[in-house]
Amino acid sequence: MWVEIGVIKKLVEANRKRHREMVRDAEVAERYYRKKNDILKKGARGRSRDDNPIRSADNRIPANFYNILVNQKASYLFTDPPVFDAGGESANKAVQAALGDGFSKVCKDLCIRASNCTIAWLHYWKDEEGAFKYAAVDSKQVIPIWTDDLEKELAGVLRVYDQIGGDGKKRNIYEYWDKECCRPFCKRSRDALDALKPHDMDGLAADLPDGDSGSLAHGFGEVPFIPFPNNAEGGNDLNDVKELIDAYDHVYSGFLNDLEDIQEVVFILSGYEGEDLGEFLQKLKKYKTVKVDSDEEGKGGLGTLTIDIPVEAREKMLAMTRKSIFEQGMGIDPDPQNFGDSSGVALSYLYSLLELKAGLMETEFRPAFGRLVRAICRHAGIAVGTIIQTWTRTSVRNDAELADIAQKSTGVVSRKTVLSNHPWVADAEKELAQIAEEEQEALEKAEQYGGAFGNIGKGSGEDGDGIGNDEGGKVLGGEVQTA
Repeated sequence: MWVEIGVIKKLVEANRKRHREMVRDAEVAERYYRKKNDILKKGARGRSRDDNPIRSADNRIPANFYNILVNQKASYLFTDPPVFDAGGESANKAVQAALGDGFSKVCKDLCIRASNCTIAWLHYWKDEEGAFKYAAVDSKQVIPIWTDDLEKELAGVLRVYDQIGGDGKKRNIYEYWDKECCRPFCKRSRDALDALKPHDMDGLAADLPDGDSGSLAHGFGEVPFIPFPNNAEGGNDLNDVKELIDAYDHVYSGFLNDLEDIQEVVFILSGYEGEDLGEFLQKLKKYKTVKVDSDEEGKGGLGTLTIDIPVEAREKMLAMTRKSIFEQGMGIDPDPQNFGDSSGVALSYLYSLLELKAGLMETEFRPAFGRLVRAICRHAGIAVGTIIQTWTRTSVRNDAELADIAQKSTGVVSRKTVLSNHPWVADAEKELAQIAEEEQEALEKAEQYGGAFGNIGKGSGEDGDGIGNDEGGKVLGGEVQTA
């Protein structure tokens, strides 16, 4: 389908405002994920250090709670990536070969990008040899074009990114992908959108029926971009906890500043020879001494008054804020006091909020992974029906309790069921085969052992060759003892 430059310009203009808002929110979330919180820019006091010379401490300590929350969800869902059953051995082998060894990492990247950017994008294509390839794309580069019907299907994708040309100058590349082909356009970075023009990309072939140069017919029959939404509401994970994290950073950094500045001492000054208290503070900090004069009563000096910083109130505030961060962020506080020697029921309760959040993401990711598997099968020329997805959670568990339950269940349920739920068994079928092999080896050893004892009891006592006994003696350790 021919796409004119004017159409691309209209698409960019129509979606520019919404896309900029998404990019702005995504950059803030990614900054917090890298532990670059707002406290690093604003500080705890939010005013110049010159306002009060003695209050010079300006510690800015960011907390990494958001990083913990996002990584918890990613590891909980995708340490063991989903397993797909496309309905046949050939289809399953084709899917497994196309996904390759990097599928687990791609799943993790999709989860983190969806958590930060509200939606993650996976792009698939054919390499020069025709092999199926896929990769996660930076969500800030993708401007989706949705249909207006209730199904809200993906009609096209406009991917915008920067590229350094052969002349060393940066260009803005605009790739428009639809169900048939990709049309690239470009402009110089400093130019306005009106300067957009067709872009000849290396490796693009004129495969369109009308022979339009600079176009690529991908041949997938659908837009080769798959959306992975974070949740149905279209929000990122930082929205629920940003204010709480900022409050924690503010209290923590402010407390450290007070410890350095005040040091729990207030100065009581009388008979100071100067007039400016600021000058007094400057001299005290610089020379560690200060000159004072006697007043009319012959008194003068410098005293101190010890004060107590409200430690208990701040500790309470930090504890409350930390608790709220993990509650609102639907995560698990890694404080060891929350675990201890917890039973399986207690551990399941600790994971209840994380499981709710993970379940919402799984609901959004399942259709996307289904599209990926079908695209692989279409590329391989394999018909596929219903796709079964098996998701595995990775969590802390009480192995001793699970092993005890498995032992007590022996004889009540089948051995395969027991092995499938044993904490040390990853593959019940392989474990059953290994058990059968070990039982067979034990049986063969027992037969050999029993045969050896039978031969010893049959020695000849008449010609003196054996150790037998005519009186029915017992053989013990190679010696004969009479009964």
